[in-house]
Amino acid sequence: QVQLVESGGGSVQAGGSLRLSCVASGYRSSRKSMAWFRQVPGQEREGVAAIFTGRGTTVYADSVKGRFSISHDNAKNTVYLQMNSLKREDTAVYYCAADLLQGAWYEFGGYVYRGQGTQVTVSS
Repeated sequence: QVQLVESGGGSVQAGGSLRLSCVASGYRSSRKSMAWFRQVPGQEREGVAAIFTGRGTTVYADSVKGRFSISHDNAKNTVYLQMNSLKREDTAVYYCAADLLQGAWYEFGGYVYRGQGTQVTVSS
């Protein structure tokens, strides 16, 4: 059974850093695309970053460019999101997704596999 499990969430003060991890299990091969999303209650889910593992291409939402970095470890089938210079507005539940089947990278519904989320809270 395919599963994506996120970890690394927590509480941090503004200006601090966190690193999220998402392990993909149940696969026989590494994933070609993996991404991070986030959602604040009452708001739409937002694409944060994605990586296309074949070429190592990365894309980011404007709101996190220069502060967040996505990376992937093929051997571990794990995607990471390094979050630096965190702001209160980064507070959200962060979700991992894998295998973009259709649509743009920032469309959560276009991914075949999706995780359950991990909470990130940034306080001032």
